[in-house]
Amino acid sequence: MLRVSLIGPGDIEFHYHNLLGISQDKFYSILEKLAKSLSKSDVELELLPDRGVSLELAKKFKENKGGRVVASIPKSDTGYGIAHLTPYINTEVRGKKLFDEEIDTGDWGQQNRLKGLLGDVTLFLGITFATELEMNYALYLTRLMKGTKKGVENAQYLHPEVRAGKNIPYTFLIYSPFLKARKLPFETEAYMKKYGINFEYIKNSRQLRQKLSELNSLLG
Repeated sequence: MLRVSLIGPGDIEFHYHNLLGISQDKFYSILEKLAKSLSKSDVELELLPDRGVSLELAKKFKENKGGRVVASIPKSDTGYGIAHLTPYINTEVRGKKLFDEEIDTGDWGQQNRLKGLLGDVTLFLGITFATELEMNYALYLTRLMKGTKKGVENAQYLHPEVRAGKNIPYTFLIYSPFLKARKLPFETEAYMKKYGINFEYIKNSRQLRQKLSELNSLLG
């Protein structure tokens, strides 16, 4: 089954309502449509259990009878710790736990490095300091795993749960209505093209479902 890794902003009110000017009703209507497409696409989701768009989308995914939801958690972190994540880890949807499985990513540094690599596909839901960090780590480490950096080998052994590039060509999907400019910076796109990283802009839920269907067919 295809695993979709979710990367998105945590502060919904500031990011989507204040910065992007998307009303609350419109925002949750979009999430509902995306969740329905995901639930009908034979995929499982992976996300950090914390506040924000990824958690809200995962909840709607379950409400629409979607499949498994996997939590990536830096359980072994001895610095910041994960106490603040506990309420989100224990999230329930209709009386059942949201998360079906937990992955220990190590510490927070490793969590940031691995986040976008734990899925066959990454669905990118908006630009913040944190999401750009996770995106750039994923894109850079994907380059290393593809063997395009001279002298670097065995980068694929970052973590046993890394899925990027193992089952299908790693694909980065950007939901353009959640980006102010509707696209990534020119330079980011240029490097993705240079290193052969598959990326595509998704404009609506119908297009998302169609793309996931195409990618699922590659699993064989």
